[in-house]
Amino acid sequence: MAYIEMKNSSKRYQTGDTEIIANKDVSFEIEKGELVIILGASGAGKSTVLNILGGMDTNDEGQVFIDGIDIAQFNSHQRTNYRRDDVGFVFQFYNLVPNLTAKENVELASEIVADALNPEQVLIEVGLGNRMNNFPAQLSGGEQQRVAIARAVAKNPKILLCDEPTGALDYQTGKQVLKILQEMSHAKGATVIIVTHNASLAPIADRVIHMHDAGVKEIRLNPSPQDIDTLEY
Repeated sequence: MAYIEMKNSSKRYQTGDTEIIANKDVSFEIEKGELVIILGASGAGKSTVLNILGGMDTNDEGQVFIDGIDIAQFNSHQRTNYRRDDVGFVFQFYNLVPNLTAKENVELASEIVADALNPEQVLIEVGLGNRMNNFPAQLSGGEQQRVAIARAVAKNPKILLCDEPTGALDYQTGKQVLKILQEMSHAKGATVIIVTHNASLAPIADRVIHMHDAGVKEIRLNPSPQDIDTLEY
């Protein structure tokens, strides 16, 4: 069995008298340590997939295996534990606590799990060794996003879920953030899943899951992912 396996997963929302199909019979596999891009236009269903993988939402039908366990069967308490212990989240907007320093923001995440990584070491690895005692307002957008990545990584999660992580960043800063995520996967063995609408990022991934109209349109494996330094997007 693959490390992550979504099988025939569907999700519907009710808005008044209208039923919105967010995911329709979605199936794919992801291997441990892969960098995966879930690609699609707005409304394609990719964020719903991310929310289900992260235990932030539940599906209506189907199975969602993470490391051999079907999280679709979890109750609310089990999902809370799963989100806390096994998942790191990186969002487009950094969601840092404004009155805590970079180091304290990372410590906040590392304190809630048993086998956390050293917050200072993680900040050094994302290039912020000299910014640990700065508050978010004293950091650039790219630096704030790197703190957010460090916070997610410090939990030592099974999977790292990133929703448009470069969406609020300029080109060069976005490349720096993508490079960190690629290194997390290829050098550290983390399983990294990036949701994006930007098709030009696809060459950096080991696997590209292309979504369209609430379903999986195509899955492509890339035997030789492109290095971020040479990527133009």
